[in-house]
Amino acid sequence: MKETWIIGIQITDRVKEASRVQDIMTKFGCTIKTRLGLHEVTENFCSQNGLILLELTGNPVEFPKLENALLAIPGLQVKKMIFQE
Repeated sequence: MKETWIIGIQITDRVKEASRVQDIMTKFGCTIKTRLGLHEVTENFCSQNGLILLELTGNPVEFPKLENALLAIPGLQVKKMIFQE
């Protein structure tokens, strides 16, 4: 049975945590099909909080490894949705 994983990552301090998150996403780059980053930005303001949505592809054995690597970073909230076909 094929699984499609969507992982949501809430980052509470983008300046502090962004480089560690980026390192993990680079390491698992061949597992990430789609990446969408959301944060509030105006002409005079850039939010420290952010949300990243990842659609995973490839070897499903890698999916929990990516999730666990993200969960190891303090200050992140990680949620997942798993769709089965």
